[in-house]
Amino acid sequence: MVIIELIDVKKFYPLGNVQVEAVRGVRISIKKGDFISIAGPSGSGKTTILNMIGCIDTPSAGTVRINGSSTSDLSDKELTTLRHRTIGFIFQLFNLIPVLNVYENIEFPLLLGKEKMDKKEKKEWIDSLIEEVGLKEWRNHRPNELSGGQRQRVAIARALATKPQIVLADEPTANLDSETGTAIIRLMKKINQEQRTTFVFSTHDPDIVEIADHIIRLHDGLVVSEDIVLEERSG
Repeated sequence: MVIIELIDVKKFYPLGNVQVEAVRGVRISIKKGDFISIAGPSGSGKTTILNMIGCIDTPSAGTVRINGSSTSDLSDKELTTLRHRTIGFIFQLFNLIPVLNVYENIEFPLLLGKEKMDKKEKKEWIDSLIEEVGLKEWRNHRPNELSGGQRQRVAIARALATKPQIVLADEPTANLDSETGTAIIRLMKKINQEQRTTFVFSTHDPDIVEIADHIIRLHDGLVVSEDIVLEERSG
């Protein structure tokens, strides 16, 4: 089942008196349960594409579909609901709230939605996420008491808190050493395999790229190659 589709998507940004083409007619199809790397050098359009999939930005031309619905046809309220219920975000700068501990940072997205989870159910769910990312002993620690790799693990758990179908990660290993970065991607892949959550992450690191099952390579806003490493998944 196709969960994300980009059809002839273009994105232009004004720069003075000229239009900069960040994305130039991209076609991408992503299935449920995919573990996909969007790879390319700086300025190739990776972040722009993730922002359009995440409904943070809109295409200048073409269509972005999430679960079959064109994002351009949705109201601001519908886009906000889609982002909250369907998409989780992992940022390269972690974006954790400094005054909140590990548990509270993971809980935060659950406090924003209209649909409230039962208190006991919520605690059990957050505790299971903390266990999943290996931070049980750090549950009550704040971000400044954690290493970079531990902060990114909190960010992964927070992205999963609302049980999204899709998790988007923009250069999630950029501020980590290579060993920690590889461990973070392998943790994401483990969650992907166990829960069939669709992961889409951008990277310029060739070692990280190869861990993905589905690799899309960009250059100057165009898809230059696509490689599906594993046999096509059913469904």
